[in-house]
Amino acid sequence: MARVTGIGGIFFRSRDTKALGQWYETQLGIAEFWTQQAGFTVFSPFQQSSDYFPSDKQWMINLRVDDLDGMIAQLKAAGIAIETRPDEWDSDETGRFARIHDPEGNPIELWEPPPPAPTA
Repeated sequence: MARVTGIGGIFFRSRDTKALGQWYETQLGIAEFWTQQAGFTVFSPFQQSSDYFPSDKQWMINLRVDDLDGMIAQLKAAGIAIETRPDEWDSDETGRFARIHDPEGNPIELWEPPPPAPTA
């Protein structure tokens, strides 16, 4: 059976495509054509009533990072507000999370997956 093998692109509307594209490249290292590292991708619809991300937004991108503390420091140095909830968003099972918003208010979740389980 034919199946999808990965995400081919993420497309969204912007008031200023050039400026927003530059922001993603400068702050997160994501250029228009971006090769990502292999790893988990979660594809999960949320209930319409979910409060996990703002109710006025229909989507939220979740980006895997290799060093959440380093990314937070980098973003703070650039003056970007960062939301963390260690009690809710830090788990040996699911990893660590932080939340930022791009200049147009779109939510971005940063995710450092948990380390791989040791092999016996």
